[in-house]
Amino acid sequence: MTTYNHWFIRARLKTRQLLLLVALAEEGNIHRAAQVLNMTQPAASKLLKELEDVLEVQLFERLPRGMQPTWYGESMIRHARMVLTNLNQANDELTALKAGRFGQVGVGAITSPGLALLPPAMAIVKREQPSLRISLDIETSPVLVERLEQGKLDILVARVMAEHDKSNLRYEPLVEEQVCAVARPGHPLAGMTGLTLRDVVSAGWLVPPAGSVLRHRFDLMFRADGLAPPANVIETAALLFITRMLQQSDMLAVLAADVARYYASHGIVSVLPLAMPCQMDAFGIITRTDRLPSPAAKVMMRALKAASLTLYGRKLEAD
Repeated sequence: MTTYNHWFIRARLKTRQLLLLVALAEEGNIHRAAQVLNMTQPAASKLLKELEDVLEVQLFERLPRGMQPTWYGESMIRHARMVLTNLNQANDELTALKAGRFGQVGVGAITSPGLALLPPAMAIVKREQPSLRISLDIETSPVLVERLEQGKLDILVARVMAEHDKSNLRYEPLVEEQVCAVARPGHPLAGMTGLTLRDVVSAGWLVPPAGSVLRHRFDLMFRADGLAPPANVIETAALLFITRMLQQSDMLAVLAADVARYYASHGIVSVLPLAMPCQMDAFGIITRTDRLPSPAAKVMMRALKAASLTLYGRKLEAD
């Protein structure tokens, strides 16, 4: 028989204490936090003191114009947000099940797998569970990992960057992301044979923003060939702008190969016959190790693994 002797049971931790932590973090003032939670300020102060007494640490510094979380407070606020998010998700899941729906899952992806992997995976899910609700965010890896840590997303298809805390992340690599150069259909360089970096260094380029990994590798690619990186550039990651600008000019752009092939298949761009040795690191499936997947997330994960095998020839670990 399992004995439940967790500290929060012994401490009689209250949900309202977690709500108060989050409200204090957002309002910075105990009077306003108490108003948000529809309680009196003395009651809020008592709740906070009880929690600090149990934890034996000071969670907030009392300042003349408000309250500021200490390091202990920052840690508790982060965990309080996760607990409250999980409780909200539990309610959403039960509501969906009572309404005859299978549940919901939040998925995040960078652009390349968002175009190539997610559509077939989601088609599999919808064949199996038409009522399962799926939300999809297409964003950069840092943004997606932050949303995963906040409990806003369940599964990512993205990269784990060096700056990410990997202690609570599970990562299964899929494939390295190739890149290529594109131009408008009918561009003079599109049919040129033996095209080299020297032929395109003076062209106008649509490139990723400075500071991004791909921009760094794009510039290094030219330097490794003894060339200064292109100077005539527009920095943007906005795909709609990039494709429109290409159609109206002779500029070139550097895109992930899956994205380039998608636009080329619709006659929007032409992929140039130019070797681009500046590929990105592998992306993969990222989940949390400290959170049990919901039934809906398990269905989505199985579909992602099946689609990955077909698309990338990559067999991932079983559930």
